Amino acid sequence: MNWLLLLPPIVAWAVLEVFLSIRDVVRRKGSAAADRGTRIVVTVGFLVAYGGAVLVSERLRDQPEWAMGSWHLVTGEIIAWLGLAIRLWSIIVLGRSFRLTVEVDSDQAVVDRGPYRWVRHPSYTGLLVLAIGFGIALGNWLSLAILIVVPLVVIIRRIGVEEEQLVAVLGRPYVDYRARTKRLLPGIW
Repeated sequence: MNWLLLLPPIVAWAVLEVFLSIRDVVRRKGSAAADRGTRIVVTVGFLVAYGGAVLVSERLRDQPEWAMGSWHLVTGEIIAWLGLAIRLWSIIVLGRSFRLTVEVDSDQAVVDRGPYRWVRHPSYTGLLVLAIGFGIALGNWLSLAILIVVPLVVIIRRIGVEEEQLVAVLGRPYVDYRARTKRLLPGIW
């Protein structure tokens, strides 16, 4: 199971998420009132995607038609670390406004610096890049497909809820920002 070498970025990601959860509790932030259950959907979606991808990888280990080749492990690990770095950079730039739930402060300003100058949701981009890295490290195309499709579906749902709240609370400044930036991929979508 060479993919176990990918555990360091996965563990680092888990530690980051636990830290953010604790930070929200300590700051008495993180209300799920506007969340519409998307935090749970995202969490379960990612757990199912990662678990399913690992299970598929183990089942397809001896089927060369699904294999990627010998390049997959190191490439996947590098991409996973890149995804974690993008997520961390996004969190740092957003600062006190970053939460794991959909919650927008009325005095919050639209952030359009750092990774937010290219995409509106770089933190989610980071999560998707992390998942893609893990999928590549697993070494088969079906696991990679699972780790692209399932996280993307749950993140798209979350973005819809989040953007609705951002427009409702921040108004015109967010609408203008949304008009000039893409959701997840710079210049593309």
